[in-house]
Amino acid sequence: MENINNFKIGILSVLGVIGSVITNLLGGWDMALQTLVLFMAVDYITGLIVAGVFKKSEKSEGGALESKAGWKGLFKKGVTLLIVLLATQLDKMTGTEIIRDAVIIAYVVNEAISIIENAGLMGVPIPDIIKRTLEMLKNREDDK
Repeated sequence: MENINNFKIGILSVLGVIGSVITNLLGGWDMALQTLVLFMAVDYITGLIVAGVFKKSEKSEGGALESKAGWKGLFKKGVTLLIVLLATQLDKMTGTEIIRDAVIIAYVVNEAISIIENAGLMGVPIPDIIKRTLEMLKNREDDK
């Protein structure tokens, strides 16, 4: 039993170090990155619901769940994080803090639009405050 606990502690420690390194490379676990990761997760989950329950996905034939479409979605989200990594490095190189934030805002808006589209496919009404907030974020992104 003690060997299992030590193994578990070792695995969790390695995962913690890897997560810490990745988070540091992405510019830190600030509100911007937390928001992006949350929106990515909600978008993925709502996409699964649209395909699995409502069978209305535009990403697969017949609108049903398809593993290939799911993997494509995950890889797209991974590439999004790689672009955030590049933006973080550009900020470090130029001595600014605006490039990463602008990139994250752009992706958050994109994820939010996708979430709203998914909700619409499910027949969920979208509150006006969310629509207005998205419009404000789009304008903020355009200003940057």
